[in-house]
Amino acid sequence: MYRVWNFLTNYSLLLIIGAILALIWANTNPHSYHEFVEFVIWDHAPIGHAHGDHRTLTLHYLVNDLLMAFFFAIAAKEVWEAVILKNGSLRGKKAATPLFATAGGMFGPIGVYLGLALFLGSDTYNAVANGWAIPTATDIAFSYLIGRIVFGAGHPAVRFLLLLAIADDAVGLIILAVFYPSGELAPEWLLVSLAAAIIVYVVFNWLPRRMDRGNQARPCSTFVRKYLHFVPYLVAGAVSWYAFMRSGLHPALGLLPIVATIPHADRAFGIFSDAETHLHDMLNVIEHALKHPVEVILFFFGLLNAGVEFSSIGDATWLVLAGLLIGKPVGILIFGWFAAVPLKLGMPQGMRIIDLVVIGFVAAIGFTVSLFVASVAFDAGPVQDAAKMGALFSFAAAIVSIIAGKVCRVEKQNL
Repeated sequence: MYRVWNFLTNYSLLLIIGAILALIWANTNPHSYHEFVEFVIWDHAPIGHAHGDHRTLTLHYLVNDLLMAFFFAIAAKEVWEAVILKNGSLRGKKAATPLFATAGGMFGPIGVYLGLALFLGSDTYNAVANGWAIPTATDIAFSYLIGRIVFGAGHPAVRFLLLLAIADDAVGLIILAVFYPSGELAPEWLLVSLAAAIIVYVVFNWLPRRMDRGNQARPCSTFVRKYLHFVPYLVAGAVSWYAFMRSGLHPALGLLPIVATIPHADRAFGIFSDAETHLHDMLNVIEHALKHPVEVILFFFGLLNAGVEFSSIGDATWLVLAGLLIGKPVGILIFGWFAAVPLKLGMPQGMRIIDLVVIGFVAAIGFTVSLFVASVAFDAGPVQDAAKMGALFSFAAAIVSIIAGKVCRVEKQNL
């Protein structure tokens, strides 16, 4: 458990503190809170929100659009390793049923969210429809922790849940890129991002390895690693981020093309494994270097995004919660059962079909990514605030999960 608690204190504790401070501040002095959030760092800046012929860099933009790119880069690193490595967790038959369940964990919440919105009337539907992706998110860290509490560290359902959460993150990144552009689309700028990725990969990754073929000393690769270190990838990342901003895609995803170009280990031990700290490939070295900065970034993300007045609870709050607490378990159960039984893809040894319901409730903890999607799905105002409150309230899924585990008679399996 130490490794999991350690991860949570590293990545999530400061986020929670920031969110709690934001809630207190917004409900005691909303005017000063919103002034803080929209504090102008640099008017007529080269980056920031576009206002006609100029851009304005605010504190909110700095955190959500620029600094959160490092958080999404770490998420993308886990997804990339799960897909590309020979022993990657999202490869082969072992990932088939979890991937089907992931699809159910997407379509279920979307169906419940939009279906209930339609039931509430066309005015409500039109106001909230763009938030359909908010309840599709799963917070990896919190879900993993609650999964271990409910199932025990040695239960195969915990591994299943982690696969589902990583795949969920992968689809979530695609949804953000495709459905939530930050401005007018100018896709030609993506060629700049692609060029940056290709150049940094060829010149600083592929070419040194090519030149070192047959030479055990690997002088070229060693020179690049020793003297240039992460600098080429930082420069390429800056170029890619700027291109994403100009392209109209959300710039927080701007580092994703560069993650795939960084030299990586031949295997990964998993996001919560102690052995991961002993990997010294460039990709893991960069991730370890980003750990503490990302902690601070998540604190400010919580502080700048969770400041919602309790009076703003509305339709969007309940729709997000219904999507998560009803849509997730139902979708994961139906799609998981379909993969395991009619398609004969099977379940991991030691797992029952009914365990999918409990996994569904655990995966309903949206929090970090749900909060982020809510901030980009709606313009600032009452609907965005109501949706954010739904993302914050998704912590209730932790309590529901523990109850569901008792009702479904989950037998805890510790290592």
